[in-house]
Amino acid sequence: MAQPKPKPKEEQFEEEERILITEEGKKALEEELRRLLERERKEVLEHIRESRKVGEFMEDTDYDDAKKEQAFIQGRIEELQQILRIVKVVPKNKIPTNKVGFGSVVDLTNLSTGRQVTYRIVGPFEANPLEGKISYQSPLGEALMDKRVGDVVEVRAPAGIIRYRVEKISK
Repeated sequence: MAQPKPKPKEEQFEEEERILITEEGKKALEEELRRLLERERKEVLEHIRESRKVGEFMEDTDYDDAKKEQAFIQGRIEELQQILRIVKVVPKNKIPTNKVGFGSVVDLTNLSTGRQVTYRIVGPFEANPLEGKISYQSPLGEALMDKRVGDVVEVRAPAGIIRYRVEKISK
């Protein structure tokens, strides 16, 4: 009897081990990886070669700095490769607008201050609150999941409980 073929590495992860990511988020990670592999790693290797020519390796701080940069770049390359193996892209056509879900853009009103904010619900690898992107795993992201327009959510923050009302959901 024939043995079943082993699953490719990326299929070995169980669904709950996968981390959700938007198409744009995956493209950004792939672009960073490409930049590191094609440009930055080559540049630092050239810097190391030049530093070797100039003087003693042991006392050359330029050489030491270049080696540290090389280690950092290699670590980030490995990290990005691992991330890209475990992410699951949620296509734009699967982003809900009738309730908050992964990829949704949510307009909220802070009920204490009246201040309005807009967030896109994304994965942890692309979250950046300063750009209006919060992770579905963050306290606010978790509280918002599956909520509808008009729903109120409460989120515990260092300053206390903050209440938000969902005003609009879009893609």
